[in-house]
Amino acid sequence: MESLIAWFTQVDRWIWQPLFVILVGTGLYLTYILRGIQFHRLGYALRLAFTRHDDKAKGDISHFEALMTALAATIGIGNIAGIATAVALGGLGSLFWLWVTALIGMSTKYAEAVLAVRYRIVDDRGEMAGGPMYYIERGLGWKKLAIAFAFFGAVTAVFTGNVVQSQSIASAVESYFSISPWATGAVIAICTGLVLIGGIQSIGKVTSYLVPFMALFYILGSLVILVIRYEALPEAIGLIFDSAFTGQAAVGGFAGSTIMMAIQMGVARGVFSNESGLGSAPIAAAAAKTDLPGRQALISMTGAFLSTIVCTFTGLVLAVTHVLGGYGLDGKVLNGAPMTIQAFDSVLPYGGYIVLIGSVLFGYSTIIGWAYYGEKCCEYLLGTASIFLYRCFFTLMAFLAVSIPLELVWIFADISNAFMALPNLIALVALSGVVVYQTRIFLAKVKRESKS
Repeated sequence: MESLIAWFTQVDRWIWQPLFVILVGTGLYLTYILRGIQFHRLGYALRLAFTRHDDKAKGDISHFEALMTALAATIGIGNIAGIATAVALGGLGSLFWLWVTALIGMSTKYAEAVLAVRYRIVDDRGEMAGGPMYYIERGLGWKKLAIAFAFFGAVTAVFTGNVVQSQSIASAVESYFSISPWATGAVIAICTGLVLIGGIQSIGKVTSYLVPFMALFYILGSLVILVIRYEALPEAIGLIFDSAFTGQAAVGGFAGSTIMMAIQMGVARGVFSNESGLGSAPIAAAAAKTDLPGRQALISMTGAFLSTIVCTFTGLVLAVTHVLGGYGLDGKVLNGAPMTIQAFDSVLPYGGYIVLIGSVLFGYSTIIGWAYYGEKCCEYLLGTASIFLYRCFFTLMAFLAVSIPLELVWIFADISNAFMALPNLIALVALSGVVVYQTRIFLAKVKRESKS
């Protein structure tokens, strides 16, 4: 098993090293041709996300519900444990490069949503169906590439969006309460199945309440720590910017990091935390009630911004509590979730429970968000009749996840993510002219609305 894991790990590195360059390069290209829309339209986009209602427009769920469904899948356990891992390997400077990656990725997320709404269809159940598989086929005519995206999308939903999350939740609950992982897996499966029965309307309603609550709960806990340790905040922020360009010296059990390591970890965590370019979020955007592709695209774009806020609070708490390079009770250097737990526990009594509750809520929201992505990919491949079977299989895997080796699952998830992203990135570049054209139409309408 160890040799198999080592081989897949190497394959994973071979795939992702060039793909990171392609992801960032695509974001930079889209930022250029869209004239930095994520910078000068962010305020307007946030107002749209939280105030706009297009109840009479075509679609299955509201703007807000579509955004929350995408955020449910985006904000996962990685926003807690993943940020700690990035800091443990790349130093605090990795946070700066995470921010840069998020800003660039916002243009990618915008372009994805434009194409998702532009090329969406109404399926034989009367529901919207859209996403990369549809704009690859209908916009480019590349059916085989669309099938490849849908296949890897369905696989990624099971591994990244389900098995990894379910197993991580079960492990966290077992470590705190000594509850059997099988019992936790059963509860997760039942809760998942009950939500999936209602389809996207049910998912949209659940995420519209769950995501704001879980994000605010975790952010408020983080804010309390930052207020208590306010004297350390200026130094921490200074260190984030300084080490982004100079690397970070060794401290305690932290071996130090170079500039390249800070960039590598920041970009990697940025890509995985906001999912810009993976092609997942536009599947939710396609279900939104909207009059123009550009309007929903601006709202979807804010998802990268909002998910990065959660990552930022995790990073700042790690910075002001000086846990980098510290040791856990097992004598090992802190990394991942144990580092974040130690950071909260060092300031607040039972602070680790904030991390635990956050992990459970973030993980569960990811499961139901990715369930929708997976079923739409399955629908594209096999038709609407396959949706019920996919939901049953997805729910069953939430239960069986606790028996699968987590390390191997993470590697499979990474590889399937890569093969999901590549067809999407090709389509984004090939259809960039459509994105620019639709943006011009939308901005012209915004200008007319502002004058009336």
